[in-house]
Amino acid sequence: MYADKIKEFKIKKDAVILAIESSCDETAAAVIKSGREILSNEIMSSCTEHIKFGGVVPEIASRAHTTAISLVVDKAVKSAGITLKDIDAVAVTYGAGLLGALLVGVSYAKTLAYSLGIPLIPVSHIRGHLSAAYLADKELKPPFISLLASGGHTAVIVVKDYGDYQILGSTLDDAVGEAFDKVARVLGLTYPGGPNIERLAKEGENNIKLPKMLKGEGGYNFSYSGLKTAVINYTHGKEQKGEEYNRADVASSFQSSAVDILIEKAVEASKEYNIPVITAGGGVVANGYLRDGLTKACEKNSIKLVLPPKGLCTDNAAMIGAEGYIQYQKGNFASLDLNASARVDLQL
Repeated sequence: MYADKIKEFKIKKDAVILAIESSCDETAAAVIKSGREILSNEIMSSCTEHIKFGGVVPEIASRAHTTAISLVVDKAVKSAGITLKDIDAVAVTYGAGLLGALLVGVSYAKTLAYSLGIPLIPVSHIRGHLSAAYLADKELKPPFISLLASGGHTAVIVVKDYGDYQILGSTLDDAVGEAFDKVARVLGLTYPGGPNIERLAKEGENNIKLPKMLKGEGGYNFSYSGLKTAVINYTHGKEQKGEEYNRADVASSFQSSAVDILIEKAVEASKEYNIPVITAGGGVVANGYLRDGLTKACEKNSIKLVLPPKGLCTDNAAMIGAEGYIQYQKGNFASLDLNASARVDLQL
């Protein structure tokens, strides 16, 4: 029986893990060795199918995953220069994300793990973003401060040990990536909102007064609902009065208000906890304004900064493989009744 065989499985230090990610509109597969070395990292996106709808359509995403997953996995294995027999475990994102999309990846991973007689590793998408830092710096070891900034989560976290986290603060309402997408729609920008706001902001100036969320208050918590509402009130107010306004200035001012506080609180945590290393993960970390600002702030305060390449900040399977390796070393394997979960607690 599969369950009995997995109980007897011997952990390898240099394990080769095939990782699968299908939480949203990217179908991704990667092969990771020893938790730090990327042998391959393949992605197929259905993003262009969603642009005309102004956001991801779950059913379309799920169908796209069904079509792409075998192709992406095969390509990842071939690009890594290995065969399926060389794989020691299969890691898969089980949550958080779009339920139908996740089910495609989970079902495929369970079938593959069973057929190969190797462990199945359930991975939280959130933890995957945090573990992307290990791929950016192969010598990185806890403890360090991690800034999580994505479409679904925003938090400042102390990574005490591999898989051992202390959340110092998180968003009380909208996540920063969610705020970017909502403001993008207000400004008439297409999906995905984050990159389009960043491009538009480069043409404008930070000259519109917008609220700095919980600045000096709330510890390490964030709140983006008020900032989003302030942008809506500003643009609608101008439109109702028949007054013109510069969209680029709005984008620049919003981006500054949304991002500066992330940098400020990450640096503050590094100082308070006397941990001179900061990492960052999540789709918003691909934002150039954030990357530049965080780099300058860390240099000013003599803090080591580990920033994953932009391609490892957005959804990818390599980060799932990195986190999968941590869970593999702990023997945290799933049974074949593993199910997908649209929501995953930030603590998990």
